[in-house]
This record gives sequence, C-alpha cells and structure tokens, in this order.
Amino acid sequence: MATYPLDPQFRVLTHFKLPLWRWPAVPLQAGMRLWPVLSDKRVAVTTERVPGPDGNRIPVHVMRPRGLKNNAPCFFYIHGGGFYFPSAPYHYTLAKEYAVRAGCVVVYPDYRLAPKHPYPAAAEDCWAAYIWMTERAAQLGIDPKRIAVGGDSAGGDLAAVITLMARDRKAVQPMFQLLIYPVTDRRMGTDSAKRYRDVPVWNAALSEKMWAYYLPTLPAEHIEYASPIEAPSFEGLPEAYVEVAEFDSLRDEGLNYADALEKAGVKVTRHETRGTPHGFEFITNAPLTQATVRHRADVLRKAFER
Repeated sequence: MATYPLDPQFRVLTHFKLPLWRWPAVPLQAGMRLWPVLSDKRVAVTTERVPGPDGNRIPVHVMRPRGLKNNAPCFFYIHGGGFYFPSAPYHYTLAKEYAVRAGCVVVYPDYRLAPKHPYPAAAEDCWAAYIWMTERAAQLGIDPKRIAVGGDSAGGDLAAVITLMARDRKAVQPMFQLLIYPVTDRRMGTDSAKRYRDVPVWNAALSEKMWAYYLPTLPAEHIEYASPIEAPSFEGLPEAYVEVAEFDSLRDEGLNYADALEKAGVKVTRHETRGTPHGFEFITNAPLTQATVRHRADVLRKAFER
C-alpha cells in the first residue's frame, strides 16, 4: 500500500477505509439509521415523511435555527455515503452548523440506498423531497427565491442532478449549488481516479463498487441524472461552489464538472483543501475541518445575501 503525505490532523485516517459490502448492506444501513436527529439549544429539528416516487415515504428532516425569522433562505442538503451509507452523525452536525452559520433552514432528505434500491431511487427520492419543499415553502418559512442545494460526495452528485432536473422539468431552480468533493462521472477515467486506488477513507476501488451497486445497468435515457458530467448541456444552471480534496480519487471529476459549468457560462468558485483525503470531516475537531466548514457556511451566507 502506498503512503500519502496527509496533513497531521488527518493521519488517524491513514488505514481507514469504508466497508462497502453487498452483504450485510440492509442490516448495516438499518442499524446506522437508528441514530436520532435531535433538536438542541441552537437548532430545532422536525421530521416529515414525504410521499416518494414508488409509494415509499422519505424521511425529511427540517432544521431551523432557533429565532430565525420566516421567509428565510434554505439549504437543501444531501448527505454523501456512496449511495450506500445512511446519514452519519457527523452529517447531522455539519447540517446544523450550516443552518446556524449561514442563517438558513436546512432541509435534509434521507433517500433510499443501493444496492437494494439502485438508480434512480436516490435521485427521484431527492427530487420528490425537493418538490415537496418548494411547494410548502410558505409553511416551512422559506423564501422560494433563496434556495440553495448541496451535498458531499454522492450527495454532491445528487445536488447537481437536482439542478439538472429542475431545469429540464421546468421546476423552481435553486439559486446556488454547493458541491463538496462531488461524484460526477461513472466512467472513472480521470488521472486522480487512476492514481488514487488505495488512499484512505474512499478511493477508486470503492468507487467501482459504488457504481456497480448504484448503476448496475445503464438507463435508456438521461444518464446525466446518475452521472451529471454527461449532461448534453450545462446552460441555465445556478452558480456553483465546487470543493475538492487533494488526496481523493474524485478530485479531477469535481474539477472537470466545474470546468463544464464554466464553459456553459455558469459562475464557479473552486476550492481545494490540502493534505486531505475524501471525507476528512470525520475528524470534526481538526482545525482545518472547522475552518473549512466555516468557509462553506460563509459562501452560503454570501450567496443568500446577493
């Protein structure tokens, strides 16, 4: 195994890799979903069960900073996890930080997971939750003109897909997208995908499994709703912030997606964290993690203020 010069803050992750097993995926996912999403002194949390596309019910958590006035901006946040893992406790912590620091409501869908529920389940669940949110903006105290979407890793893929669906399906388009080391390309032909096959936390070998579980067969149409870099056009999409990590097999596909948006006339801000593996926020108390989360929230807040 190669070694990588991770920032000392993240060396504890050197030998950590996420277990992406076909069995026992369902009991593992069910066990992880036992983590409660609780209100606290800063953020009130309510959970709705929203009608899904296949008669299912999608848990959607609404996180609202205490004292936030109505007609507030909203961040539709989609967690990562390779389309396989449910929300982790650190995802809930991140979502609450974004809510408090950006001064917004966070709407957070818990979508169905592969391999039991391959594409398009996750994408269509997130879309159903997004439409539910836009149709109930007044009840949720949300300003429909100040909605941002975002997510990390597979959640970044799904956030990008929401913007494509909103454009194609003539729905309310988000005004901003915040993509954190996003999955964007099922083909995995980039230099970073070839180079980083054994980096900690997440790597190209795991991405291969991820795509086998999530996309076991190619769809007859709209491949971009799984692999957004393959969209025939990026015109009309919202301004974007695209963040990548240095030692990440997904780094180049995130940068390629930023390039594709820019070529279509979309304003893009890029940010690369140094010395970091994918998912470095597992180390929540690391100074770089905390600084990066503050930076993302500041980006969101400024987007809402424009």
